[in-house]
Amino acid sequence: MKLTGEEFLERVRFYATAWLPARELVLNALQQRQKVGDAGSIMIMERGGCPWKDHLLTLEEELSIPGEVKMVLYQDQDGSSWRVQGVPVTLGSFECRVHLPEKWRGLRDEELSRLSGIDSCIFVHSSGFIGGNKTKEGAIEMATRTIKGNV
Repeated sequence: MKLTGEEFLERVRFYATAWLPARELVLNALQQRQKVGDAGSIMIMERGGCPWKDHLLTLEEELSIPGEVKMVLYQDQDGSSWRVQGVPVTLGSFECRVHLPEKWRGLRDEELSRLSGIDSCIFVHSSGFIGGNKTKEGAIEMATRTIKGNV
């Protein structure tokens, strides 16, 4: 019983200190997405470690823009690099609205940078749902080329 109570309190703390405050961060990023270009299909979260998926899907529905955001960029938790992640079709789904290009999947570092023509690449997951770049500009380029199909 004590363990159950501790787990419950841990969840309440998470929702109060991380999940709920994240809604405002996601809303701000959603409102700023037009500045990135590419018709607002790329959203940038300036800080990593923010639970964005649930909020993004909910806010898109509330704002009558479902499915507009295709990719989300965010910094690693240590701030040393950027992630490029496809938005899931539904919460908890492994299917994304857009996957990183098949020919990039499973590649790393120089090999990926050479093939993609984008500097500072780190990786693309073998399923294409996420990738990484050392710079924000590189992450934006990865997302932009993915969405436009210019790979």
